[in-house]
Amino acid sequence: MKIEIPEKKKLVYQMDLPIRWGDMDAMGHVNNTSYFRYLETIRIDWLASLGHTPGPDGEGIVIVNAFCNFYRQLEYPGTVQLKMYVSDPGRATFESWATMERTDQPGVVHAAGGATMIWVDFPSQKSRALPDWLRALVSP
Repeated sequence: MKIEIPEKKKLVYQMDLPIRWGDMDAMGHVNNTSYFRYLETIRIDWLASLGHTPGPDGEGIVIVNAFCNFYRQLEYPGTVQLKMYVSDPGRATFESWATMERTDQPGVVHAAGGATMIWVDFPSQKSRALPDWLRALVSP
């Protein structure tokens, strides 16, 4: 299935992940929970690439909702290419979205998912305005 990326989404990061044997379920395909782990991995890797790793004593991103749409099965062995997009910055939030393709099937999206993310002060557990450096990255 060919998925069109809405124009307002901005590609910010991509990475490849090996499909692990343990990612599969009894049906012989990648378990649905593993897709959410893939989405988590690209979000955390993207933040780390920006020099920001979450810590309980500082500020960072918290997910308010997450979703994943499944189009084709992923199976072991293989490698998944994840592409992360961002959009719609608000005062403290922005949207993220990622596609998942096998590296041996470029252009064929097997799944797509994302999350609404909010910037918070962890000790106070209250939202804060997106930092200027992050707002610049997630703005069109």
